[in-house]
Amino acid sequence: MSPVRGYEADPCHTVTGAVGSGYQEAAARLAPGQVLAVDGPLAVDWEIVASGVCDALAARELAAKQIDMREHVAAWEDILALTASAVLADDPDFAPLSQAGMADFFAQLPDPEATPGAVTVVLGPGASLVAHDALWYADLPKRYAEAEITAGTGRNLGQPAGTGTGTTRRLFYIDWPVLDRHRDTLVGDLDLWLDTQHPHAPTWLEGPALREALATLAAQPFRTRPTFNTTSWGGHWAQQELGFNPEAPNTALGYELIAPESGILVGSPDGGPRVELPLQVLVAVHPEEVLGEGVHATFGTSFPIRFDYLDTVGGGNLSVHCHPQSDYMQRVFGWPYTQHETYYMMVGGPDRQVFLGLQQDADLDAFRREADRAVHDGVGFDIERYVQTFPADQHQLFLIPGGTPHGSGEGNVVLEISATPYLYSLRFYDWLRTDREGRQRPVHVGHAFQNLDPARSGEAVARDLVQQPQRLRTEDGWREDVIGRLPEMFFEVRRLELAVQATADDATDGRFHILNVVEGDGILLETESGHRYELTYAETLTIPASVGAYRVHALGARPVRYVKALVR
Repeated sequence: MSPVRGYEADPCHTVTGAVGSGYQEAAARLAPGQVLAVDGPLAVDWEIVASGVCDALAARELAAKQIDMREHVAAWEDILALTASAVLADDPDFAPLSQAGMADFFAQLPDPEATPGAVTVVLGPGASLVAHDALWYADLPKRYAEAEITAGTGRNLGQPAGTGTGTTRRLFYIDWPVLDRHRDTLVGDLDLWLDTQHPHAPTWLEGPALREALATLAAQPFRTRPTFNTTSWGGHWAQQELGFNPEAPNTALGYELIAPESGILVGSPDGGPRVELPLQVLVAVHPEEVLGEGVHATFGTSFPIRFDYLDTVGGGNLSVHCHPQSDYMQRVFGWPYTQHETYYMMVGGPDRQVFLGLQQDADLDAFRREADRAVHDGVGFDIERYVQTFPADQHQLFLIPGGTPHGSGEGNVVLEISATPYLYSLRFYDWLRTDREGRQRPVHVGHAFQNLDPARSGEAVARDLVQQPQRLRTEDGWREDVIGRLPEMFFEVRRLELAVQATADDATDGRFHILNVVEGDGILLETESGHRYELTYAETLTIPASVGAYRVHALGARPVRYVKALVR
């Protein structure tokens, strides 16, 4: 077998349809008298896209008549009223997931008329709502919108200039749900998918090639494109071990597989242009193939499991927080399922720690008073009076149902294997940390204590949430153990251990699998249909339910361990 490669930061999947680049070839099929609608998220640089399309038409001696959808949105006060929440009216950090539609953001839609000898180009979020002859979608991965909002240079959907900068609160809970639902309805009708990460020279797939690429991905193992961001507690493991963001202050939160934000790179085998497609689009178009019939029946088109890294090597403790309990998540935040989590210790040790569960007979009233005082008066306190700690032994899995106080300590790398909702960390205490402006980072004492589960305390924490492996299968040279399973958690985590050069047989059995190599050099996965994928240390691979039977070969000169998560 070939030598094991290093961690691949930009995994790309081969597609048969040609990936194009630039505006001129993209616009080659547009004809005089047509109306072209170019839809997409607000974060796209629409001025550059408009200029690129119009210049491409001008090169063919075609005039362009432009209509900017951003000039036709409803009054901002009406949009604010439309998206307001009676449940969380004054909450600075959270909002229920918006159920608004894209059309709700417009008081009146423009009615473009065909212009002889010219192409009418309608651009911006919601462009597809007007009558059109050709439909493009100009995409930009969500990490760009978040970076703009965080930097104070971006605005929210429908927000006009002069009304301040946008907020991540609206971006996460209002803009993205609205934009995602709208986008997912368009895929079957698109004539072109435009990736505008390089807005002056975008890459693209024509509609039939896009849909063929999605069908191909739904039938084979794939990796999403990983990203790492920085935070006040971030560490340096991903910089030192994986080569990520070496110039950044740290590599804190690593998005290996988080469906609402993750993308899949596709391109031709000759190393030409690439297009990044949202994972959520793949699930929306091929839910049964990706998820499996039973999982799709339960979760719809929501991909329900996520993998990410929490890197505190050389950093600091995470906040001590919990996640919503199920009824609160549905009633207050609008998610149909909650944020159950697990921590798998990729890097740790007996001298490192994980915060998990309440101390036996913890005085919750005193805990609340001290948490409030920390927020309002800036007075720190000893969180370990109320919350237990456990040694962060390498390869130990900690289970974290909703309502359980927890956090990773300094010096760890946690592989977080969790339910997909990922924006609801309800903080009890954040060590009085401040942001770049010197303000204390948000702490959500009210939400946190409303969701705190007092049953997760004392000896029950070690018994139920720090489980030992249970043998599931064993064959010559390999074995599979269940390392985390709870009745209230819809997913479970298993670990497979392969001796040098050993081969294990497996099958999806109608539900997707997610794998991550946690020790050793890597694995080679082969499906019955002939797909082969090498997965090296720390990489994450999704195996769609449609794959069926597959085999895993250990690579390198060392035994290999990999974890597997699946819906029970």
